[in-house]
Amino acid sequence: MTKVALAFSGGLDTTVCVPLLKEEYGHDEVLAVTVDVGQPEAEFAEARETADALGLDIHVVDATEAFASLCFDSVRANATYQGYPLGTALARPVIAEAILEVAEAENCDAIAHGCTGKGTTNSASRPSGAAPTWK
Repeated sequence: MTKVALAFSGGLDTTVCVPLLKEEYGHDEVLAVTVDVGQPEAEFAEARETADALGLDIHVVDATEAFASLCFDSVRANATYQGYPLGTALARPVIAEAILEVAEAENCDAIAHGCTGKGTTNSASRPSGAAPTWK
């Protein structure tokens, strides 16, 4: 029996991932993991509602302090990209680490996400070796 931790928002992309992970990749169980980095409560309600409709267990991880600390250092350094703060880019490693911690605690065999590869999620914005280590 294999279990995968899915970075889960409850939106279209991550909802579609659930049957794909089971049917195409052969995972027996999908564990939804939503990470709170300060987004509106309505987003968590949507994630919980969608996970419930799909019959998934969901973990909502509070990473607001870790994210705020990282943002504070970034603001102090005046770190921007084309004049914009790096909020989304800074959130990614915080989210990845939180999902990894849940995956390890829940004895998951894999981690998955629903990023489409558009915008700042393209490979050019992912430096080699930046991902957390997995088993």
